[in-house]
Amino acid sequence: MTDNILWSPSPKAIQAASLTRFMDKLKQDRNITLATYEDLYTYSLLHPEQFWKGVWDFCALISETQGERFLIDADNLEKAKFFPDARLNFAENLLRRRDDSIALTFYGEDQVYQTLTYQDLYHQTIQLAQVFKRWGIQPGDRIAGYLPNIPHTVIAMLAAASLGAIWSSCSPDFGVQGVVDRFSQIKPTVFLMADGYYYGGKVFSCLDRLPPIRDALPSLKKVILIPYITSAQDLKNQNISPQIEIWEDLLTASPPEAFTFPQLPFNHPLYILYSSGTTGVPKCIIHGAGGTLLQHLKEHQLHCDIKPDDKVFYYTTCGWMMWNWLVSALASGASLVLYDGSPLHPHPEFLFEIAEKEGITLFGTSAKFIDTLAKNNLEPHKKYALASLRMVTSTGSPLCAESFDYAYRAIKKDMCLASISGGTDIVSCFALGNPIAPVRRGELQCRGLGLAVRVFDEAGQEIRGQKGELVCTQPFPSQPLGFWNDPDGEKYHNAYFKRFPNVWHHGDFVELTPHDGLIIYGRSDTVLNPGGVRIGTAEIYHQVDKIEDILESIAIGQQWKNDVRIILFVHLKGDIPLSDALIEKIKDQIRRNTSPRHVPAKIIAVTDIPRTKNGKLAESAVRDTVHGEVNKNHEALANPDVLDQFKNREELTQD
Repeated sequence: MTDNILWSPSPKAIQAASLTRFMDKLKQDRNITLATYEDLYTYSLLHPEQFWKGVWDFCALISETQGERFLIDADNLEKAKFFPDARLNFAENLLRRRDDSIALTFYGEDQVYQTLTYQDLYHQTIQLAQVFKRWGIQPGDRIAGYLPNIPHTVIAMLAAASLGAIWSSCSPDFGVQGVVDRFSQIKPTVFLMADGYYYGGKVFSCLDRLPPIRDALPSLKKVILIPYITSAQDLKNQNISPQIEIWEDLLTASPPEAFTFPQLPFNHPLYILYSSGTTGVPKCIIHGAGGTLLQHLKEHQLHCDIKPDDKVFYYTTCGWMMWNWLVSALASGASLVLYDGSPLHPHPEFLFEIAEKEGITLFGTSAKFIDTLAKNNLEPHKKYALASLRMVTSTGSPLCAESFDYAYRAIKKDMCLASISGGTDIVSCFALGNPIAPVRRGELQCRGLGLAVRVFDEAGQEIRGQKGELVCTQPFPSQPLGFWNDPDGEKYHNAYFKRFPNVWHHGDFVELTPHDGLIIYGRSDTVLNPGGVRIGTAEIYHQVDKIEDILESIAIGQQWKNDVRIILFVHLKGDIPLSDALIEKIKDQIRRNTSPRHVPAKIIAVTDIPRTKNGKLAESAVRDTVHGEVNKNHEALANPDVLDQFKNREELTQD
């Protein structure tokens, strides 16, 4: 097809799209001409106040007031604040529906199936909020969840947000150290944990992790245990500490009462998410309620065409920002389909079986999942018509051109395949889908409305048609409020604004195409990204350092078969050999204390590790050497000759 177009929306689909209705409303209200998406994108940057207020009205945000001021400190991207006088409640917006339709459908692999109506979701949220209130939870207190992607997690987050508490979560495949590294920084008052989880047909108990986590979090006043792999009665029979509350008991003892949602500032903190931990323990990124809500509503309704009664699915864990993104779809009146477990169990096409059964309209997944299906020559379209499916979104890592071909050949021909990209940093996306425009092979369809996304070269000059740094040159509502434990904002500044003054530097290596789409070539920093999951090398080093036989190590991401795999190089003590037993010991140490995704694909022995002259590990130099690229920082290395042993390693040419 022309210009590598794989799909185009029908005139009927364009007419029915919420994006079209939004453009029509702007044209009518503002008496302006908007013929194309590009016109709307330009308008959103030239007239941000009119655009964002238009989104607010179109998406019908529930609020006490929008306030008189739209944006303060507009000329300072780092300090800018949207709607400083507005007051609203995030949870109230997500709980706007209270009828008997299904709000949540949950699959715990093929072991657990559950549904919850909007009315039930509202009542259980209010019951738990009343419990928190009786416990003295105040706005700004932190509530932490170590939980699978189950309905309880959605309820707990909404209960926290309803009172103005800050929600933070990570998934149970993190080991004790991974949990403590995150939550010990934010000092939560309440901690929620499931008794275990299912993965790949196996049952994993988490109960033995609770004592060391409690010991490491002295700020905890209450712990709530959620029965998932066992019943509440079975937990009680195990003589669980009386200081630990059981979920069912709490809700039973707290019948729903009349509840008034407190109206909080637009920039009141809502979430704490975590960076990947590249240079130490993960950074705690604070996101505001109003900015998160407004940005998600814009992305859901305008870019993903989510409408009331749609069924929205995303394969995610509660340690990834896509979980936060997914849950916000409740604010559009949509129904969520939650899944926890292996995406390939009990059979590789199980998620499509669910999509068919539930009538899913938006199916979210990772590029790695699509690639895995392709490599196994699976053709879901032969078993599942997926008649309701309008959009498939893919994120986590760039979706290669061949995966675009596969999706249209083997999943569904008539759908919008939206490769999207953003991150934990903005709890949303810089590049998104566009339901009224064509899908081109290997390209992300468009830059997000209201986001001044540009591509800079190394000198900070704007470029197009060349690879460069993804930046944003104007303020946007979902910028973080800052980092936790960063009173002077130095960490926040260094993370995003140090490279280019008064410009958000995102750290993606991208190209802006002639069609105004984006091609993403990966991260421009040293974050590892296997299967689309961002992993910081420091988290791996923290575990490897505990193994006595290893002096030091260095981890990189190797490009491998349209993905990235983790390679760990280890410098061993003396004459100790890198035996199979030691390799397994290293992997087990990493798996138990971080997550299975952190485990290296290859572990290789070297005699020394390259460092810069100021003592930092030279990860970029090793990565470049492994990929046969010229090392740009040769002069900065204290021991550059060491790089020779990373060249042309036979092990790196093998599976």
